[in-house]
Amino acid sequence: MSQVPSITLNNGVAMPQLGFGVWQVPDDEAEQVVTTALEAGYRSIDTAAVYKNETGTGRAITGSAVAREDLFVTTKVWNSDQGHDATLRAFDASLERLGLDYVDLYLIHWPLPARDTYVDTYRALEKILADGRARAIGVSNFLPEHLERLVAETSVVPAVNQIELHPRLQQQASRAAHAAHGIATEAWSPLGQGKGLLEVPTVLAVARKHGRTPAQVVLRWHLQLGNVVIPKSSTPSRIAENFDVFGFELDADDLAAFAALDEGKRLGPDPAEFDVA
Repeated sequence: MSQVPSITLNNGVAMPQLGFGVWQVPDDEAEQVVTTALEAGYRSIDTAAVYKNETGTGRAITGSAVAREDLFVTTKVWNSDQGHDATLRAFDASLERLGLDYVDLYLIHWPLPARDTYVDTYRALEKILADGRARAIGVSNFLPEHLERLVAETSVVPAVNQIELHPRLQQQASRAAHAAHGIATEAWSPLGQGKGLLEVPTVLAVARKHGRTPAQVVLRWHLQLGNVVIPKSSTPSRIAENFDVFGFELDADDLAAFAALDEGKRLGPDPAEFDVA
């Protein structure tokens, strides 16, 4: 049995708090990488249509000794497929590539506010949910104002918002908005994309204090904040290392030190402006 704790989404579905992301994993490597993650103990896998690795990811899932009902599979509709009918077609194509009858979570990848399509897109997700082909639906990269509009104009509150979140971008406003609506916060790039976060003196000091790696203490910080977190690696040793984050806890001093690292600077695009097909 996996030792990963679960959170209960706002529709009662349980989601592992630690998952495995496959962004930037080539499709011809995805089967082996995801198989390694499943063997390490991960039970939640996060992919997306635009990653172009749903086929390899699906092969690992269907070929695994882990029962399908013990896995939590997330994928996302890409920007070029937004709109009600296009989203339904895109979902069918994702299911076919994954080789699955349903996913556990289906997300809108970006809000694209300039196009004004995300409400219609979300209504397609509501139909997918009603048809039982996704166990939960949500969004990714939505700002609080986008969430407020969805809540006002649709009938299902998103279960999850997956956003860029790490110690240098702690997203207090978004996390507060999520908490107000019972939306789970899921962190992408939780380790800062290897762009210096793991060499920050504060992170190194906390890691030394606990006899852990910098990545492990950052992931522990996410878990103690209540975030769902999906670290990505193609290296078997790091896949295992990122999973080994349950045998220790950060104390109040550690959490305060991490809180002081927030710079409010994004590594990825600004969701208010991003508009890429």
